[in-house]
Amino acid sequence: MLNLVKLPVRKSDVALRVCKGHFATKHSHTNYYIDVTFQKTRLSEARATAKLMAKEYMSTSVVDTILCLDNMQVVGTCLADELTRSGIHSINAHQTIYVITPETTNESQLLFRESAMPMLKGKHILILLASATTGISVNQAIDCVRYYGGVVAGVSAIYSAIDTAEDGTPIHGLYRMEDLPDYASYRAYDCPMCRRGEKLEALVSGTGYSTL
Repeated sequence: MLNLVKLPVRKSDVALRVCKGHFATKHSHTNYYIDVTFQKTRLSEARATAKLMAKEYMSTSVVDTILCLDNMQVVGTCLADELTRSGIHSINAHQTIYVITPETTNESQLLFRESAMPMLKGKHILILLASATTGISVNQAIDCVRYYGGVVAGVSAIYSAIDTAEDGTPIHGLYRMEDLPDYASYRAYDCPMCRRGEKLEALVSGTGYSTL
């Protein structure tokens, strides 16, 4: 088990739990593992997370669909509820918000079946992630939304180490680099921890970690 440290709460009831070390994600090596398991699975924390995220969209955005990555469906559902109760505008006939999750192919491409087309084509879609570090997953999700005929309404993450996606779309992170100023992410072939011979402690992803 990793020795997770709970950072001081700065965002209402939403705490950030981290562990410093040497970790490998699908796209990079990092010097921190950021754990958001409780935000994704504990209803009270999911609601608190959603309430903070909703503030970015209440007055300026149209949201028809929330696209959840990294097992963020509980937060996505709470966010849809928060936005609906706050009266956010939707172009849907029933004035509701869809919450959807893509399939992932063996080549790591995002896929939706034809039954999901009414929730995507012509809809304003909010992309929701646990974390955004290299930007690869964000860029992939934006490409997916546009491929299926949707409009990107925004991108939100619990933690984001980057300010914008490749196309300039802002990424709204509840926690950012200033909250974890020594956070670093490297390509595997250019990782200074590997060059120093430091062994990997765990494989990590948006769904959790596996120690080595």
